[in-house]
Amino acid sequence: MSTALPVTGSRASQPSLAVKVSRNDRTGPVAANTVLAGTMMSLFGISWDIQWHVDVGPDTFFTLSHLMLYSGSAIAGLTSLAMVLIATADQRAGQSVDRFPGGKPVRVLGGVFRAPLGYLITGTGAALFLLFGLLDLWWHSLYGFDAVLDSPPHIGLFLSISFSMVGSVIVFAAARDTRWGRAGVILSIPVLIVFSPITTNAFGALPLPVDPYLLGTILFSTLLLILGTLTIGRPTTALTIAAILGALQLVLWWFSPWAARVYADATGLPLRDNLGDDPPGLPSAIPAFMLVAAAVGTALMWLSRRRGWSGRIAPQIMGAGGGAVIGLSLPIQNALFGGSGPTSAELLEITATGLVTGVLAGYLAARLAVLLRDHSTASVTNASVTNPSVTKGR
Repeated sequence: MSTALPVTGSRASQPSLAVKVSRNDRTGPVAANTVLAGTMMSLFGISWDIQWHVDVGPDTFFTLSHLMLYSGSAIAGLTSLAMVLIATADQRAGQSVDRFPGGKPVRVLGGVFRAPLGYLITGTGAALFLLFGLLDLWWHSLYGFDAVLDSPPHIGLFLSISFSMVGSVIVFAAARDTRWGRAGVILSIPVLIVFSPITTNAFGALPLPVDPYLLGTILFSTLLLILGTLTIGRPTTALTIAAILGALQLVLWWFSPWAARVYADATGLPLRDNLGDDPPGLPSAIPAFMLVAAAVGTALMWLSRRRGWSGRIAPQIMGAGGGAVIGLSLPIQNALFGGSGPTSAELLEITATGLVTGVLAGYLAARLAVLLRDHSTASVTNASVTNPSVTKGR
């Protein structure tokens, strides 16, 4: 299996949209955007919760930030369940579900259910979230207040929400021949870029040579940026994703401390005495120079097409450039936000880490993009079906 850059700019190379619109075609955007809204709500909830721990301190299980976090997962999970039941009912009624929105349907429980792949992953993540939520409630009942992010229930919760967010990307990618599908991919990927590195906190206590959060940020940010570009197949995709990520960072920068302070005032709890002018917890960890990384990746993609480089290595080259920029920018960003500045040796080490991690990210992104295209329910899966010059050797 080989991959090339499915980036096309001409109208003739775009997928055909001359297909009959069915009931499912009308249901697809509503369900997909509802799932996206749920994952977005979970993201705002976790940002609020992290800021609460920074500004106020430990919390109990029953807080508004937790409610927001859990409600977002519930919305995504219930919507996914509804779509699975609709797909199953359509199949039992003798209708074809091969083009059902959300990804190619797969058999569940020996064929009792037919679940679109994206909604199956989102719903599974939401179900696991519920189980880990019960574990978190038990954890609070044992230890009372909770003051850390990397407790076992929290890590399970973060992994579960990440699953739901991955499912959201698959749902939209399956409809990338539509305007709402392409827009959904571009909107859902920044949400996953912000959230996915949080799970690396599970490895924070291990004696590793590289900070796992730093490594996770470089890997997931680069991988998802390239994945979105290869999935949509348009040269400006990476820049658009980076711009939306920057806008999301600005909104969270305002929202997180505001919500923590308003809720503290409403509950009569004092803020910490030594807050100072520290930047918000989660928003300040989001890569602030993603536009630069996206520009470098886009330039390398254009250069690869100009020079006729093999599609087997072009994503790795994009990844190396993007990963190096992100790795180099993170310590600089930390210094700009009030942290200690990096030494020359640290900059060199982080840049090298970014290069190596970026190559791995590009390799993985290319293969994941093939899987997304192969599991599409689009009428014409992508430009590579009608344009053999886009993908060779498949």
